[in-house]
Amino acid sequence: MKGKLKYRHNVMNINSIDTFLNIKGGCCHGCRDVYFIRALGSGRDIAQYILSVDKRMGSRMQSGELFYVRMGELPALTRQEDVLFYQEHAKGLRTEQELYVKNQEKSAEFGSALGKACFEAVEKYRLIRKNMTDSIEQNFVVKLLYWTDCVLGRALSDWNERKCFKILADNVCREQEYLFYYMLTLIGCDVLFLQRRKDIETVAAVRNLSGEFVLGEFNEIPIPEYKPYKKEEALHKPEHRAPERMKTAGSPAVQGMAAQSRPVQRIVEESPAVQNRTVQRVIEKRTVPQSPSSVEKSFEELALLAASIVMIEVHDQRGKAVSTGSGIMIGKDGYILTNYHVAGKGYFFTVRIEDDDRIYRTDELIKYNAVLDLAVIRINRSLSPLPVYNGKKKLVRGQKVVAIGSPLGLFNSVSDGIISGFREIETVDMIQFTAPISHGSSGGAVLNMQGEVIGISTAGIDKGQNLNLAVDYKSINMFIRGFTG
Repeated sequence: MKGKLKYRHNVMNINSIDTFLNIKGGCCHGCRDVYFIRALGSGRDIAQYILSVDKRMGSRMQSGELFYVRMGELPALTRQEDVLFYQEHAKGLRTEQELYVKNQEKSAEFGSALGKACFEAVEKYRLIRKNMTDSIEQNFVVKLLYWTDCVLGRALSDWNERKCFKILADNVCREQEYLFYYMLTLIGCDVLFLQRRKDIETVAAVRNLSGEFVLGEFNEIPIPEYKPYKKEEALHKPEHRAPERMKTAGSPAVQGMAAQSRPVQRIVEESPAVQNRTVQRVIEKRTVPQSPSSVEKSFEELALLAASIVMIEVHDQRGKAVSTGSGIMIGKDGYILTNYHVAGKGYFFTVRIEDDDRIYRTDELIKYNAVLDLAVIRINRSLSPLPVYNGKKKLVRGQKVVAIGSPLGLFNSVSDGIISGFREIETVDMIQFTAPISHGSSGGAVLNMQGEVIGISTAGIDKGQNLNLAVDYKSINMFIRGFTG
């Protein structure tokens, strides 16, 4: 059975619930990244933490950013009319036709993806049930279709291959349920099991379909039943909160994630390793404006905004610094925007900030999108974010801009130029500009004369002079929603 997309599982290491919830798998060149993870054990404050997750993710779902649900035990199929409906649709698996459910009977694209996913789940079930009969297979497929309706519900009505689905499943012990959630990852869902009591017991080939990390000891601490977030609650408490961190028994505060090293062909270049030194955090000497202004700034004033641009050094598993890039402060709680081709190849990162002798080490890659070539990392420090342009006035060719980054490791170099054009590169809107950039400038800021970020330096054409590209503010605003402030 053919499907348009291929799915890659767990291309980056996930070692916290927050990281799982915030990371968004890329979808590029016919391949979608999904995450299938088991969180083993829990801490004593698990109930309070999960309630905060439900509220935070529910708010994001109300804004249209994603779909979120937390599931307990999956329901049994009891109504005869439902049994007959799903039995009839399950026949499509044997004839290699599209499969549909009640909440999605129109999209051939979805039907093809679901058919292929069901087929894969059945093949994995054969590893457990060596002598599976036709009736056992049909009953399993019927359950898969019914559970798909139960878990995803009306969210299927506008299903598409790029939509973000986040599912938490509590204490999954049955192999059929485990494989059902595996099937959901093959139609674009990210699934995390809260294995608080014990881990799944099955053959290694099936269990190893998912990654794992340890939250604490196995226990019987109850957590409240999931209640969908109500829109009315958002009207009373509209503030945005940074992802909360849970402390667990036997483990430190939830850590970020270590990104696996992969080759990326963009403008990132090797640099010397970071020297070991004794450092102290110092108070920032420069103040960065927190709100955009309509007043045009001088080049000297714009250069002061370099205090909100960082240099990122990318390290491999051995700790060797393999490349450098730049980043833009976008959130007070440590959030830094950079390019995916900068952060995606790192095992961990060290971050340097102007007027601060300290080097900040982090392995927290919070979110990425390979198509937009954007990523967010986080350091443990309060930051002074730059405002991102809101599009109140259309950008035009000839408009003056300033670029700030760390080309060739030269920390926070400032250059000026103009917008020379607008391009669409592989479906992504780009700003072409003339302000000089070099290797290492990737992830730096392109500013208008009011000091607002209109783009993030992404690529340069080596054979041309000052032919540089930046992902534009519209993509940036969409990507960093929820991190600013």
